[in-house]
Amino acid sequence: MALREQLQKDWYSILGAGPSDSLTDLKRKYQRLVLLYHPDKQSTDVPAGEVEARMQRFIEIDRAWKILGNEETKKEYDLQRREYELTQGWPVDAQVSLGDMAWNHNDRSYSLTCRCGGKYIVTENEAEDNSLVCCDTCSLSVEIIQ
Repeated sequence: MALREQLQKDWYSILGAGPSDSLTDLKRKYQRLVLLYHPDKQSTDVPAGEVEARMQRFIEIDRAWKILGNEETKKEYDLQRREYELTQGWPVDAQVSLGDMAWNHNDRSYSLTCRCGGKYIVTENEAEDNSLVCCDTCSLSVEIIQ
């Protein structure tokens, strides 16, 4: 699953939880949902379309637990989620193509000077994934267009 896709999924809401919930609370909420949606717990008189929807819900619940039930992956998800949320709220100053940015051979990165004097910097690898780059000094960002 791509990072952007993963971050747009709110694994906490899938578990009916929040970022401040303890691991014990998360586990309790996960177990309650598993009892409701586990395929082995479904009654036989559920319509076929409902069975598929419940199966998809169970898969999402299980995925949420795999991310949030482990301290390392939860911490990583929380950090990435926070970074993603911050960049979504930053004002976009302009749309810029990579061709308009300066290429630094040593760092293998593109850069552009912000109107505040700071820099928009994007590495070669990030250029493929990122469409939004934040200034290293102020709150402005530019959208990278291909």
